[in-house]
Amino acid sequence: MNRILTLLLCLGALSAFAAKPKHQYIKIKTDMGECIIMLYNETPQHRDNMISLVKKGVYEGTLFHRIIKDFMIQGGDPDSKTAKQGDLLGEGTVGYTVPAEFRDSLFHKKGALGAARDNNPEKASSGSQFYIVQGKKFNDQELDALEANRLNFKIPVWQREIYKTLGGTPHLDRNYTVFGEVVQGLDMVDKIAAVDKDSNDRPVTDVKMTVSILKKRAAKKLEKELTKSIKNDSFTIN
Repeated sequence: MNRILTLLLCLGALSAFAAKPKHQYIKIKTDMGECIIMLYNETPQHRDNMISLVKKGVYEGTLFHRIIKDFMIQGGDPDSKTAKQGDLLGEGTVGYTVPAEFRDSLFHKKGALGAARDNNPEKASSGSQFYIVQGKKFNDQELDALEANRLNFKIPVWQREIYKTLGGTPHLDRNYTVFGEVVQGLDMVDKIAAVDKDSNDRPVTDVKMTVSILKKRAAKKLEKELTKSIKNDSFTIN
């Protein structure tokens, strides 16, 4: 009986150890800090493409080449690896696009990871270029005006509350694919968004990035921390 019980406990422990994290995560490191981004399972083509590019080292040494305060920070142009100061960036490509994956539940709140694109009618995403939303906070009147003048839909009430409290860039919703969000290190975005830049919105001092994939054990630990944080927040009385 003791042997059977021990075996069952061992199998249970192995099963728990073998369980995969619910999401995949990437870490972006810069001289201005680092952040961890959760990639959404609801946008599998963008998720898998990002993971593939990180594994290939495509993002190593690339720049956050376009910065607009209260809007977003953009990077991922392969040409930025060897760009000289003052070079115009943003046209670099890995030779393909990714089909749009719009989801009504995924929106441009602060910290959202979005895929850059050109004006192609299919709204397909750049194969490598991305942005992280800084955005700003909106009030009801501003959101009402956006709905009336720029959007062809009503912003759900729960999303409005996030745009009013956390902030974001709601006018991009359902036009650019959102495929992840910053879950740690959001202050990095604020720091980069505040740097001095030239007339083309490129930082005067290069902001280079190193991008890696969070390993399984680190991802599972992170998800435990995030779950605990959410539970604690749910018991907080404001």
